Amino acid sequence: MLKLSASSASSYYYYHHHHHHHHHLTTDKLQCRLFGGTHLNQLSNPILGMKKKISLKVAAASSSSSSSSSSAVSWVESKKSEEEEEESLANRLRLGSMASDGKSYLEKFIVRCYEVGINKTATVETMANLLQEVGCNHAQKVGFSADGFATTHTMRELNLIWVSARMHIEIYKYPAWSDVIEIETWIQSEGKIGTRRDWIFKDYANGQVIGRATSKWVMMNINTRRLQRVTHEVRDELMGYCPEELRLAFPEKNSTCLKKILKLEDPVQHSRLGLAPRRADLDMNQHVNNVTYIGWVLESMPQEIIDTHELQSITIDYRRECQRNDIIDSLTSIEPIDETEVVSGLQGTNGSAAVSENKEDCLKYLHLIRLSSDGSEINRARTEWRRKPRR
Repeated sequence: MLKLSASSASSYYYYHHHHHHHHHLTTDKLQCRLFGGTHLNQLSNPILGMKKKISLKVAAASSSSSSSSSSAVSWVESKKSEEEEEESLANRLRLGSMASDGKSYLEKFIVRCYEVGINKTATVETMANLLQEVGCNHAQKVGFSADGFATTHTMRELNLIWVSARMHIEIYKYPAWSDVIEIETWIQSEGKIGTRRDWIFKDYANGQVIGRATSKWVMMNINTRRLQRVTHEVRDELMGYCPEELRLAFPEKNSTCLKKILKLEDPVQHSRLGLAPRRADLDMNQHVNNVTYIGWVLESMPQEIIDTHELQSITIDYRRECQRNDIIDSLTSIEPIDETEVVSGLQGTNGSAAVSENKEDCLKYLHLIRLSSDGSEINRARTEWRRKPRR
């Protein structure tokens, strides 16, 4: 579940039960997700590892000159040691480790030049890729499967995998090229059919929180494609790695991470039609990667907003999987005004100009990704945009 890299199937359970339509969300509409990332960690000192491997090979060569039987044994032992060395090499060079209490995982990343976009800062796709990477590394660190599904032993025996239902990301400050960020992640069980994974981004130079994220996952039988409740055996396997007390990346009651996303109806204001997954969009499990859907959502944003604003938050629901040969449409419209938000906003500012100022600086949009052929929903999404800071 760790790979639960996404964070919260449990939130999925809460979200759909409290909006009275979770039973309509069959598993074929959910996205089966690999939380394997594509981001490689910055290497620290590869020389140390090389010296040890060289010494192993020398030892194996010298022992082989004694007797055939002893050389065979030496070769097996040295080969085993070399394999152990290979297994630990990535962990030794990776800038990540478990927290002191063993209940979360932290990893540092250096923003690379190819991860920076038009704003001269990391793109939201970069940030989402890092979420996947640190989640998958967490899963590996605690011994869950490294096949991209982050399953426990019991889950593999029962042909169960994790599928993502929702992802919510908020970025308060985008890091620039060569900035060092530290990401902390942890998992929690919640509800009967799900789990969640949360993340916190920090600027490693000053400890400032620059972003947060949460995700929701449910368990599915890979053969029947049906959802299944989290069994006691699986829950027990996970509990040892979960915080003992409930810990949420978004503890505030007014967080939009659980807010229902309304379906975007025709006619829409902006669209990009006829998009298709590239081969590079497929992950190691032959599925369209989570981050590709985020890119598709952003494709239909009007250019004038992209020029003046930057993405502050994105919430995306995964309703069905996109196949490699599918053609999809990306649709976007301004989110209708929520009257309750307007009323509370006026009360909070006593009707001052702050409300209209916020309306200008913070823009909210609804998005829909659907099949071009029959209009079937793939994703719903909601984004918030703030004016770009002066640099």
